[in-house]
Amino acid sequence: MPIDAAKAVAAEPRSAEIAWDHKDIQLYHLGLGAGVPATDPDELRYTLESRLHVLPSFATVAGAGMGMMGGLSAPGIEVNLAAVLHGGQTITLHRPIPVKGSATATSKVAAVYDKGKAAVLVLRSEVADGEGPLWTSDAQIFVRGEGGFGGDRGPSARVPAPDGEPDRTVERPVREDQALLYRLSGDWNPLHADPEFAKLAGFERPILHGLCTYGMTLKAVVDTMLDGDVSRVRGYSTRFTGVVFPGETLRIRMWRTEGRIQATVTAVERDDAPVLADTVVEHA
Repeated sequence: MPIDAAKAVAAEPRSAEIAWDHKDIQLYHLGLGAGVPATDPDELRYTLESRLHVLPSFATVAGAGMGMMGGLSAPGIEVNLAAVLHGGQTITLHRPIPVKGSATATSKVAAVYDKGKAAVLVLRSEVADGEGPLWTSDAQIFVRGEGGFGGDRGPSARVPAPDGEPDRTVERPVREDQALLYRLSGDWNPLHADPEFAKLAGFERPILHGLCTYGMTLKAVVDTMLDGDVSRVRGYSTRFTGVVFPGETLRIRMWRTEGRIQATVTAVERDDAPVLADTVVEHA
């Protein structure tokens, strides 16, 4: 079988040294659409090195996302990348990410679940520097056609729907060139840039990176519900439910509950087609 669950989970973790500085942070933020208006003091926190803070979702691109790619090449994992879907993403922050840093990223397959028609790999990356742990990132990867091996189905990722109308609703435009800029942070999949490749994959045109939508949503939550303070974020999780095309508009609905904010994200131009669900930002 292409996936040997026991072998994959038992494999020794892989480690790599990663580093970043203000240029990586600024490029990532610009890829999320930061900097509009360019002179807005709230936006300068994302774009000007003398005022810079780090949006916690930067963890998904630090080291060019080595945790995910390392997990897909782990012992016991042999899959067709065309059958792979990024199903969900979770980040746990142990402390704020510094503007400049170097760290050790250790990646492993934390779990393999049997969903019947698909297998789900939980690819975990734990990052620490000389002062201790920085963040833990879990990517939930669906591999179509690899289920049915009799394994544990795993926990449900569904989050109970919040009650009542959202506390805040904002709309965030996706620029036509946004995927081209975001991919400079390390995801070079031609699905997000090459129209011919996108058609072969079944899309009318290139789609936006799911992790770009993920970052845009966190920025909206921080800016509108957490007073612009990235250090308040303790954890962030979502489930990917649909695609976004460059040029569309995201509608982000937010509900405040005790110690966390729930959100849903839809594509305005496609009758509020679902994009992100079960989205939760844990905060101080």
